[in-house]
This record gives sequence, C-alpha cells and structure tokens, in this order.
Amino acid sequence: MGSGPPTYDPEPTALPVADPEDLAGLVADTVLDGAHHGSCVLRAVSVRGDSARYRGEPRRDALLTARFGTGEEALVLVAMATGVRATPGAHRAAAEACAWIARAVGRSHSRLAEDLRAGRRGDLKSGLHRLTDRSLGRLRAGAADQGLRPEEWSASLRCLLLPADPGCRTRVFFGVGAGGLFRLRDGVWQTVEPQITEMAPDAPPAETPEGDRLTMDLGLPLPPSAYEPAPGPPRAPFRFRASVARPGDTLLMCTDGLAAPLRDEPGLSAHLTDRWSAAGPPGLTAFLADIQVRVKGYADDRTAAAVWEA
Repeated sequence: MGSGPPTYDPEPTALPVADPEDLAGLVADTVLDGAHHGSCVLRAVSVRGDSARYRGEPRRDALLTARFGTGEEALVLVAMATGVRATPGAHRAAAEACAWIARAVGRSHSRLAEDLRAGRRGDLKSGLHRLTDRSLGRLRAGAADQGLRPEEWSASLRCLLLPADPGCRTRVFFGVGAGGLFRLRDGVWQTVEPQITEMAPDAPPAETPEGDRLTMDLGLPLPPSAYEPAPGPPRAPFRFRASVARPGDTLLMCTDGLAAPLRDEPGLSAHLTDRWSAAGPPGLTAFLADIQVRVKGYADDRTAAAVWEA
C-alpha cells in the first residue's frame, strides 16, 4: 500500500551477526502467539521490520505473553517494548523491559485480578504506575554495565491486562512511550490511546497575578546543587486506560512500527476492517499475514496484540 511498492524485499534477507559466547541473545525474526481465555481471543505477533531484515539487524521490538494463576482467577499479560534506536543491544533492553514488568505483574497478579473484577480503577492506575516505574528504573540502572547513558538503555513499554473471568470485561492498558491503542467497533476504527494533558502538580506558575513573567520560567536549567544530584533526563509520561469491552469489539495495541502506518495510510485501516469484521477472529497465520501488510515508507519492526470479544 502507499504511493508505490516498498523498497525492500518482502522476505528476510540477512540474519543478524551472532556472538558465539551469547547465543541466548539471538532474536527470532518473527514471534507469534495466541490464546482464548474468558470472553476474549488473543492474537499477538512481533515481526522484524523490512529495514532490519535488509541490514541484518536484530528485531528491536520484544513481545511477552503470560498467564498468571489458573481458572477464572487467572490474569493474562501482554507486554511489548521497543529499544532505543541506534543503541547497541537495543533488542536486549526491550526484552529486559518486558521481563521486568512481567515479574512485577506476576508477583501481584492476585491483587490486580481482584481490583479488575471490583472495578477499582484508581488502585489499578496507581499500582501499575509504581510497577512500571520500578521496572523501567531497574532497566536504566543497568546502563552503566553496558557503557551507556540511562536514557539509552531504556525502552518504550506497552501492556494489556486481560482477566480470564468471563464475567469481567474490563480491559486495562498501561505503559510508557510511543505506540498506539485502537478499537474496532461496529466497523469503525477509534483511537483510544490515553492522552496526557495534566500539568505536573509541582510546576511553578508562569507569571504573577499581575501578569509579570517570573524569572524561574526562563527555561534555563538550574546549576547542580552540592546537596542534591543533578536532575536526570525527563521521562515519558505514564499512560493508563481501563475500559469495558462490548461483544464484537476488537482492541488493538501495537508499537509505533504499526501505529504510524495505521494512522497515516487509510488503505491499511480499511483492509484490517474488512479482514477483522468477519464472524470470528483470524487464525494465527492469518493474523500474521494481516500485520505484515506492507506500506511504502514504513519499514520498522511491527509488534501487535489484538483482542476479539465474544
């Protein structure tokens, strides 16, 4: 789709260079997964982008799907992350981000599942915010071991929580960084990405009541204090959304590699509408084919998780 055929070949070209002492760090070109729990069917995939396939670079996106608990008390987590572009080992940072958040969610899954069923959105938001901050903080803390700055050994992180209880249709999204959250309802795509509009609670006023500009609003960094460490780089805002699904809905969470063409190329959203408005969810291989539809000018990794509501 787009103004012409994509520049790159449609199939993988070069494998990434392997380190014989770190074979556990190899990343497959494509990861595909799926499940059926409660009232929803899950499809998830992570695919190396055309550019990385051509250059023999590893997939920077990581995908993790996990079920914690059993029966109707279980909680399903889908986590996806994208490492920082042009950073050595970015794929490992993305995988670590997914692993850290999965450990944190897994250890708290009973409480999280209870909050989901009870509709305690405030508790969910604050709790998941803490878990996300701790997970990404631990990731950044390992930057020195890689010889990198903390902002380089980081990743965007996006997650879905799905209860296995068929009587609970609350779906929770949370994360940090770029990507997209969309819903296909009654044949129409809706962008349901939570927007960040609130100011920081401790932000100083820009001017006095009389209209005089304050000197503290010059936008200049303060010199480091002898008693406090210099401020670190600004962090991306935390995003959270809890919504109640309707029968027939399809919820799509994805990294920016798919979100960007889905927003910009009407043909892609129309194609997925036709494909996903059928009687039931696609099989794994059909879902992979849908996500791999190529759009000229978009060659990044694509990672997506879609949830079909019974």
